[in-house]
Amino acid sequence: MPTTGTPRSAPTRIALVSFPGIRAFDVSVITEVWGVDRTDRGVPLFDLRRTAVDDAPIALRGGLSLTPDRTLSWLARADLIVVPGLDDHVTPAPEPVLAALRRAHARATPIAALCGGAFTLAQAGLLDGRRAVTHWNLTDLLRTSHPAVTVVPDALFVHDDRLWTSAGTAAGIDLCLHLVRTTHGAEAAATIARSMVTAPFRTGTQAQFIEHPTPHTDRDADTLADVRAFALTRLADPHTVAELADRAGMSPRSFARHFQASTGTTPLRWLIAQRIAAAQKLLERTDLPLPEVARRTGFGSEITMRQHFATHLGTSPRDYRLAFHRTPTRTGVDTPSSHP
Repeated sequence: MPTTGTPRSAPTRIALVSFPGIRAFDVSVITEVWGVDRTDRGVPLFDLRRTAVDDAPIALRGGLSLTPDRTLSWLARADLIVVPGLDDHVTPAPEPVLAALRRAHARATPIAALCGGAFTLAQAGLLDGRRAVTHWNLTDLLRTSHPAVTVVPDALFVHDDRLWTSAGTAAGIDLCLHLVRTTHGAEAAATIARSMVTAPFRTGTQAQFIEHPTPHTDRDADTLADVRAFALTRLADPHTVAELADRAGMSPRSFARHFQASTGTTPLRWLIAQRIAAAQKLLERTDLPLPEVARRTGFGSEITMRQHFATHLGTSPRDYRLAFHRTPTRTGVDTPSSHP
């Protein structure tokens, strides 16, 4: 379900919900995204607080510990609540945590759960009758232990009624960056991603990471990466699957199959995602007219670009620019590229 926001309503007060059993990795991801001051690079200053039942240090796996700086009452002030995953997914969260999450959802505060954090939301009853995702290896466990939840088997992250859930580990990074991107713009998310040395967004599903009996060769992977790089440097061109397949030295059917196995999405869906990302950057950074933004990013027309923005971002290019436009650069700026 697409979502967007504006600077005036964008979440800057972030609550990390902590209790015994949460994963240290997810705590680190949340802290890296929202707990680092990057205002010198144009990223908003976030107020990240580590909330818990009380101020007692919480032991994390690996000899680490987390010291809360706010109690759960601070959730009433938060613009966004983030729940880390769990080391043991069947261990129930403390009832005060579950009650606090229920109250927060009743107040319409967005709540995001990383990886096995979906089990915490399910324990609170928040996912009953709603769609959710977790690590692919935990999908059956979530489905059987919480049958009222509609478990999506292969998405990287899912949004349903102000509740966000993500697949395992790296998908938690994807979700955190997505939440920054939809509330503060693509450039802010890209700046955070660059500092983390990760892609600002990934297309596809977690199906590409499930074990397969016939993995592709390194040569196939290199060829597909070259084709993606070629398309990214020529986004304005009207690429077709047949043209890209020919460049890869494959039949269109074989190319589409290998491409989906490698990226988790189809060539055309991947291309649309790259064009949307490039258009977002131009809308944020420049004063280029909308038809020129559409031309440079390969949409061809403003109407087509508007249709894709509505479908994927839940907003229009014009409204996106009003929300996230910064001091314009020269109008001759090159179209930004993304990671292949």
